[in-house]
Amino acid sequence: MHIIHLHHVTVNYTGRDIFKDLTLVIGSRDRTGLVGPNGAGKSSILRLITGAIKPDSGQIIIQNGIHIGYLQQDVELTAGNTLYQEAMLLPPQLAALEQELQAIEQHIANPDVYSDSVTLSTALEKQDALLKQYDRLNGTRHTAQVKKLLAQLGFCEDDYELPVEALSGGQKKLLALVRLAVAAPDVLLLDEPDNHLDMIGKQHLERFIHAYPGAVWIVSHDRYLLDEVATQILELENGKITTYHGNYTAYTTQRELGRLRQQQQYVAQQKEIARIEAAIARFELWASMVVDERHIKQARSRRKMLDRMEERGDIIEKVTDAKKLGFELSGWRGSSKVLDMHNVAMAFDDELLFCDVNFTIRHGERIGLVGANGAGKSVLFKLILEEYTPYEGLIKVGPSVKIGYYSQEHQTLTAWLDKTPLDLVIKHKDGGEGQAVSFLMKMLFKYDQVRQPIRTLSGGE
Repeated sequence: MHIIHLHHVTVNYTGRDIFKDLTLVIGSRDRTGLVGPNGAGKSSILRLITGAIKPDSGQIIIQNGIHIGYLQQDVELTAGNTLYQEAMLLPPQLAALEQELQAIEQHIANPDVYSDSVTLSTALEKQDALLKQYDRLNGTRHTAQVKKLLAQLGFCEDDYELPVEALSGGQKKLLALVRLAVAAPDVLLLDEPDNHLDMIGKQHLERFIHAYPGAVWIVSHDRYLLDEVATQILELENGKITTYHGNYTAYTTQRELGRLRQQQQYVAQQKEIARIEAAIARFELWASMVVDERHIKQARSRRKMLDRMEERGDIIEKVTDAKKLGFELSGWRGSSKVLDMHNVAMAFDDELLFCDVNFTIRHGERIGLVGANGAGKSVLFKLILEEYTPYEGLIKVGPSVKIGYYSQEHQTLTAWLDKTPLDLVIKHKDGGEGQAVSFLMKMLFKYDQVRQPIRTLSGGE
């Protein structure tokens, strides 16, 4: 059963159509993966469904009573709260109902109301209706449901008192999902829910999505997650949606077969167009040599044939390969021994995070740092950057070594959000504007994006 319908929707942002005349539906039990290149408009579709942005044209039809939950790419938690306090925050509808129930209780306790049977009866009827609605929204089971979801997504009671600031990126994402799911929305829109999750966290997420009773739409670049949970894939590219039935592997197979067919049809059509154009040229030549109305009519007829193909949109586009990132790591060599760690330990409030860390990194090595969410991977990076001081041990960075840091949640871009990508590159890279634009285009930015504020870019961009 379809519960949400986007009908011929167009959204324009900073003078560019993100998508045009887009039509799609959401069914009550969908498990849909939404894929496409960075900046294609995947997050915009989710925000459009939630009403956060309005279409420039078209309609969004949502069935009455449908509740939508939206997990954004970058989650916001309440500073100073513990994990449990944050999880227990009431969903907006439930919080509003609690306020109404408190107000009606105070109203009923008023002696003037209590002594007036008609007014009291009306108040009690309203209270009964509110209590039924409160029960439908799981208000009476809220605490039990929160604990159940926390356990389902991998948290244990030992985690309850952790401050939200101490949580890893993956833990923050799962905690935000708990807060969202406790309201049991009919449709869950998950924008890159797997970001920063370890393998165990991803398994918890997969099981949660499988068991969820409503519809789930997922924006993700993780083919393994989409293979596990998706029953259909929607590809958004160049403002158009194409639907593929099955999981991610089925999508890639169908897409490749479609591209092969398109290329074959393109080649065949180009041969036919070349044949028609050669015939036009031949008839025009004959008409110029021998003034013959018959040759002129034949040339016009074939020219109209080509024009009609263009008007009807029958011209098959050539298949082009996706652009690849032109990233080259060509940093200053500095020392041959890049980093040494000797017996490093780190603790917060006397809670030991890790100890006896020893390793050496040499020039040219490529190292993957893995471990469970909350194990201290980001903390280790911040120790190297000298943002934290080790509890004990020694960290030695080689002479002349320069360190670049790519943070989980784009914190290194915070001061640049109102600047442009071009401003940032010119500030940090030698060379003029032309070289900076060329560098950005190798990193897959379009020419018109290099001069727009960084805050307008997608998460991936």
